[in-house]
Amino acid sequence: MLSEKFWERKTLAQMNDLEWEALCDGCGLCCLTKLQDEETDEVVYTRVVCPYSDPKTAQCRDYANRSVNVPACVQLTRQRVAEFDWLPDTCAYRMLHRGQSLPDWHPLISKDKESLRKAGIGLLAIPVVVDTGTLDYEDYVIEHP
Repeated sequence: MLSEKFWERKTLAQMNDLEWEALCDGCGLCCLTKLQDEETDEVVYTRVVCPYSDPKTAQCRDYANRSVNVPACVQLTRQRVAEFDWLPDTCAYRMLHRGQSLPDWHPLISKDKESLRKAGIGLLAIPVVVDTGTLDYEDYVIEHP
């Protein structure tokens, strides 16, 4: 059972596994394929998702095995949260790490699982393309997710 507004009373490091997972709003934006410029380290997003990403739900079809199925899939952990500067600005992990509050549309605040869709946030707001292994990712670069 989650305690009321645990994210306001605990640091990310103090959260238990259930609380940590509950922070994820399910937007799926972390699943977008990203490209990094070798010279500037700038990260840009594409509209491409892996074959395990369900474009209709923005969820992973095999979340428990995501790192096995897709070795490049990064597991978000409390220990590595400072490294996640490639996550979108709307990501709860990133926002709390920076000392920001969760937005009104976050399901923990709104108590509505549809709030992301209603707010136009996440994979459901982007015309994603499922990776076939033959795509030129640069053809699918987007400004901001």
